[in-house]
Amino acid sequence: MTDKEQTYAASGVDIRMEEDTIKSLTKKMTFKREGFGAPLTEIGHYAGLIDFGEFAIAMTTDGVGSKVLIANEMGKWNTVGIDCIAMNVNDLLAIGAEPVAFVDYLALEKHKPGFAAEIGEGLSKGAEISRMSIVGGETATLPDIIKGFDLAGTCIGFVKKENVLTGEKIKEGDVIIGLKSTGVHSNGYSLVRKIIKESPYEYQDYCPYNPKKTIGDELLTPTAIYMEVLDVIKKYEVHGLAHITGSGLLKLHRITKLGFDFTDPMEPPAIFKFLQEQGKVSDLEMYKTFNMGMGFVIIVPEDVAQYVVGMTGGKIVGKIVKSGIKVKDLVID
Repeated sequence: MTDKEQTYAASGVDIRMEEDTIKSLTKKMTFKREGFGAPLTEIGHYAGLIDFGEFAIAMTTDGVGSKVLIANEMGKWNTVGIDCIAMNVNDLLAIGAEPVAFVDYLALEKHKPGFAAEIGEGLSKGAEISRMSIVGGETATLPDIIKGFDLAGTCIGFVKKENVLTGEKIKEGDVIIGLKSTGVHSNGYSLVRKIIKESPYEYQDYCPYNPKKTIGDELLTPTAIYMEVLDVIKKYEVHGLAHITGSGLLKLHRITKLGFDFTDPMEPPAIFKFLQEQGKVSDLEMYKTFNMGMGFVIIVPEDVAQYVVGMTGGKIVGKIVKSGIKVKDLVID
């Protein structure tokens, strides 16, 4: 165990600097198509929307990130394709769109027998869960750029314009329902890897809290895909949706300027406590980096909250307030 408190920034990922980079990048993207195919949202929400007549076409793009390095350490690549699809599909769901098609991008240092088949296995499973087709992709061999491999993709979905959920309907008093994560998902792995590297553990060691599972296998648990959200928005009034990914609860600023008071948060899976103890990570840093057991959020009026809980297996974790983000007495922002 390290004697020094670990942070996401110290592991090489500074969320504030990342936000500055994104602002600098998007500031130069000024041209916008008009009429059919025109953008319906500004850059910065979970998904981009374009005008397609009665419908809006939704697009997302994302990758697996440094989780692939743990896959390399374990020699196990058949789950990271699920992560790749999940990270894209969940962002589509967060705006109310249904996924229909996906294309992948696999960049390699070199080719090795059996590797691509395992990647394809995960992509196929993720597409099946998401009820969509993989319609193409690109593979690039880049030994001067890539060390190992990188996996990313782009997803397309659709939603009727009147059903788009951007968070504008969210109001004080609305109920926050959390949906369980399957673990760390696909964010914060620069910090995860730094913690494990400076701990007495290896990825091949068994978890001290679960002697039947290695730390590596636990960390490779694929990201949950929250397709049940589509069923909820078809049946009940929903005011907002959020996919909890990198920067943890800070992601909630994407959907509203109002605040979130998590009075009864989800119980984080044991892997989070293990990482926190090994890295001496503060509670604040954990909630600003990881999903902490809650991978998706549904915001609804109070009168339908219990019905949505019953439909999803989720949990009422708090309410919408005037400002700020709090988890019990911990002020996140």
